[in-house]
Amino acid sequence: MQKVNWGIIGLGSVAKEFIDGFKKSSNAILTGLASKDINKINYYKKNHQLKVRYYFDDYEKIIEEKNVDIIYLALPTFLHKKWTINCLNKKKFVLVEKPSMMNFSEITEVDKHPNSNKFFFEAFMYLFHPQIKKVFELIRDEEIGELVSMESYFGNNILTKKNFFGFIKKKKINPKRRIFNKEMGGGCILDLGCYPVSFAVQLASIKNAVNYKNIKYTNKIIKLGTTGVEIDSFLNIEFDNDFSCKIGASFSQNIGKGTVIVGTRGKIIIEDTWTANPSKIILRKKDKDKIFNFQLKKNIYAYEIEAISEQILDQSKINKQCIKIDQSKIFLNILDSWKN
Repeated sequence: MQKVNWGIIGLGSVAKEFIDGFKKSSNAILTGLASKDINKINYYKKNHQLKVRYYFDDYEKIIEEKNVDIIYLALPTFLHKKWTINCLNKKKFVLVEKPSMMNFSEITEVDKHPNSNKFFFEAFMYLFHPQIKKVFELIRDEEIGELVSMESYFGNNILTKKNFFGFIKKKKINPKRRIFNKEMGGGCILDLGCYPVSFAVQLASIKNAVNYKNIKYTNKIIKLGTTGVEIDSFLNIEFDNDFSCKIGASFSQNIGKGTVIVGTRGKIIIEDTWTANPSKIILRKKDKDKIFNFQLKKNIYAYEIEAISEQILDQSKINKQCIKIDQSKIFLNILDSWKN
């Protein structure tokens, strides 16, 4: 079987989980790693069992490496535009960690690149989980009738903690930490809100193509923290095909990771949409529930790696869970409208 050679730029916590996905990927090989932190490079050299051929402390060198077919860009969001364009300049496939860019202006600039449509992907690993594939299957089979609405959240209180005596105490916010730093793409909308936004667009697209110029927004709520980023935010989205969504993201409330999708003849309830813990969906029709449980046979990132690799090996096959730049533009237009 032909295999795709992958390289990774940035070796943070997400990249570590992504790397584990190669252990059971059937059509992909991890070929190169790049980080400006020599300690991280040495860690993977000494401790990782994968046979990585190339290690770089220079991002440009891994992009120029002819034996690397695609780069997974696992850098902070504010660095995505520069390094995505550098990959496209070399006609290198690039999978950009979500959210792909800081704003709609940046993704529009990237889209002007002649190689963007062919070589660009955005990473939303939850879309490749078997539970989400089942959700789309149930909807396309009209198990809940015609789509009407969705309610979806992603949030957890990370701003307080209990002290030794059980009293609630506010945590000290580090303004240099990425999620609390506006210049680095912090805030709950970009960090967490991109998940329900992406899911909303995917579902709306089942009915017909989404035109971001025709989307309406209501009931916007934004609460800013001490560093100027959103710590709480909610929004209602009305697509032009009679599909509406209520979404929320939070750093200060335990609003969970659940989603409810409503149709004319029933609903689908997802207990944990984004990390699938538990991996369970409920099909509810006329007060009768049908429960689906899922057990992964491999790391969730392995499914994502295989799907992207398949798209590279055979570009005639269309996998709608593989996010191309046209959809990324819609996501960022909605995120901009939510933030501003």
